[in-house]
Amino acid sequence: MKTIPLLLLVSLASASVGFTQSAPQPAPSAHEWQQSQKTDTGRTFTYTQFTLVGTFVTPPHDPVANRPTLALDCIPANGSHRAKGRLLAGNLLVGTTLKIVYVEPEEIRGTSYFPKVAVRYHTDGGKDMEDNWTPGTDKTSVAIPTDVLKQQLRAHSVAITADDDRGSPVAMRFDIPDPTLVEQGCHLDEHKK
Repeated sequence: MKTIPLLLLVSLASASVGFTQSAPQPAPSAHEWQQSQKTDTGRTFTYTQFTLVGTFVTPPHDPVANRPTLALDCIPANGSHRAKGRLLAGNLLVGTTLKIVYVEPEEIRGTSYFPKVAVRYHTDGGKDMEDNWTPGTDKTSVAIPTDVLKQQLRAHSVAITADDDRGSPVAMRFDIPDPTLVEQGCHLDEHKK
């Protein structure tokens, strides 16, 4: 009687191994900028949003955080007063609450300080740069300065680190695909001659 349950167990185990080996592997998705049309909150204009999903090298403590995303909002050429598109905003969407530091302005007029997020970044394994970027209203994103954004679009990879609200580093990496569509759609292709 012991041989029947043992044979049944062996046959089930070999069948499950056969299923795991024969299951088709999903094809890798193309790593490219995703483009979508959005409308502002006042529904006064439509803009194009380009997004690029990255990966967490050092993930946040928050288990519900999505993957990091670069999001560029641009008014297309036909909706712009200019002949070319225009960048509205370039944001890094982290998905977890970031640590806010208060920076004293260069010219002091009263006791106002600016909320910022301390960021370290580098492109293509180059020299680490440090900067203070403006946080989003929900404190889970930061605005990327336009000059930094242009530099990052020309790179092959970008590494960005910021601290979460606990003070722990959150490291992200983005593999930058061909930026031509984004540069043209947002009028960021000025460096090409």
